[in-house]
Amino acid sequence: MTARRLDGRELAGRIERDLSDRVSHFHEKSGRRPRLVVVLVGEVAASASYVKSKAAAAERVGIDAEVVRVPASVQTDDLAALVAAIGRDEQGLVDGILVQLPLPDHVDAVAVLDAVPPDKDVDGFHPENAGLLSQGRPRFIPCTAAGVQRMLVDAGIETRGRHAVIVGRSDIVGKPLALLLAGRGPGGDATVSLCHSHTADLAAFTRQADILIAAVGQPRLITADMVKPGATVIDVGINRIEEAGRGRLVGDVDHDPVAAVAGALSPVPGGVGPLTVAMLLENTLQAARDRQAAAA
Repeated sequence: MTARRLDGRELAGRIERDLSDRVSHFHEKSGRRPRLVVVLVGEVAASASYVKSKAAAAERVGIDAEVVRVPASVQTDDLAALVAAIGRDEQGLVDGILVQLPLPDHVDAVAVLDAVPPDKDVDGFHPENAGLLSQGRPRFIPCTAAGVQRMLVDAGIETRGRHAVIVGRSDIVGKPLALLLAGRGPGGDATVSLCHSHTADLAAFTRQADILIAAVGQPRLITADMVKPGATVIDVGINRIEEAGRGRLVGDVDHDPVAAVAGALSPVPGGVGPLTVAMLLENTLQAARDRQAAAA
């Protein structure tokens, strides 16, 4: 068996083309473009690269993106105040705000993310948006979780009645994805097991999964013997490792051996990552539309 490749880049390209048309329509009706502000703290190369890719994707679909750079020495209160000031948006130009994670260790990330106004929280991390998602009436869905669900739906992978096992319980991916897959409708109605670092006999759970999602940040944690033959495996992990004297990106799944067992498998890179960016742009357009409707 050779697993079907779930190509996130190709799907993200289709989403961007559709978004470009919808953003153009919004511009024609409103006289302005949706605007996203990204707050980047410090000089971490990986974070800067992610922000660059997000800004480039925004430009491709016609969304204005501004990057606000902040020194790594910034303190929590000052960063939260800056985010809140951007959110107050006295000129009415900001639709979405994203604080690039991770933040320096001395900064309280929760306090900073809570300073983002819920109606501009295009990452979907604010507690108000998390609560709406838990009730099945989301405003903004965390982008990676939304991207995984979109990948499953687009690929025609049935979730209804299936057993989905998620490895990783973060507020960014694991928890919101569990709510999405267990919710009603397309891409939902699954029975969900949410596993984590304290799960006893992890492989006993993963081998039951019709749909297995690895989102724990441990390189090649999921091996072929942990996968049910024919299962769909979604690899959310992006880990930089040194191998053969050079750096490379690998996922949480041991890709080649698992590809010989699974029915479908997303690659790293080129799988969920591009969809995370596409969902961010979707959320930004939605935020702009909501603001326009509220002002009408």
